[in-house]
This record gives sequence, C-alpha cells and structure tokens, in this order.
Amino acid sequence: MKIVYFSVTGQTRRFVKKLHLSDSYEIDPIDPEYEVGEPFVLIVPTYAKDITEPVTDFLYFGDNRQQLQGIAGSGNRNFAELFVFTAKDLAQEFQVPLLYSFEFNGTLKDVANFEKVVKEIESKNLR
Repeated sequence: MKIVYFSVTGQTRRFVKKLHLSDSYEIDPIDPEYEVGEPFVLIVPTYAKDITEPVTDFLYFGDNRQQLQGIAGSGNRNFAELFVFTAKDLAQEFQVPLLYSFEFNGTLKDVANFEKVVKEIESKNLR
C-alpha cells in the first residue's frame, strides 16, 4: 500500500522513514497536484488549515479522493482536544477512517502498530 504524507518540520517524514513500507510519496507544498493512481494511506501533521492546504489540493486532484483509504495523524498531546485535529478534520471531510495517531515522529511501537493497520487494509483490498 502506498503511503502519502505531508511534512512541515520533518517530524512526519522521520516517521515515514522508520516504516518498513517501501512505497511512499511526499506531497510537494509548491506543486501538490500529483495523481497517485492507486490506493493509499495519508499521514498528516497537525497545523492550521492554511499550512496544510497543499494536502487538500492534493486530495482534490485527479482520482486521489477515490484512492484514499484512511488517514493517520501526528501531533503533540499537550494540545489536548486539538491533538491530530488536521487528520480528524480531513477524515471527516473525505469520509474515511482515522486509522492511527501518534506523537511527534512516533515511537517504534507506533511504527509497528501503524504497519499492522496498513497490512489489514491491504488484506481487505485483496478480497
């Protein structure tokens, strides 16, 4: 399963680099119009909508909305109810599940748990 992600400070990118999933694509904030052409999981950091606007532009490009299987979010638990609000908002807007949330660039346990979730989605798509 392809992993698509957006990184502002590098935290999300560091998480993705820890994954044992080889197929990933980073959304370009300057030119977000890229069509994935296959099912994918999106990972986003938590920032105000104007900072994550390239993610929305990416999702509205081509058939990306239809290929989106779910969203994971990174954030800071110190922000309480605002923890991973970007991922929550996008999941609601695009009517897909919030698959996983983790703090900062995630722990090894987060990596293992996220990979398990992705593998479950892959096995459902193969049926």
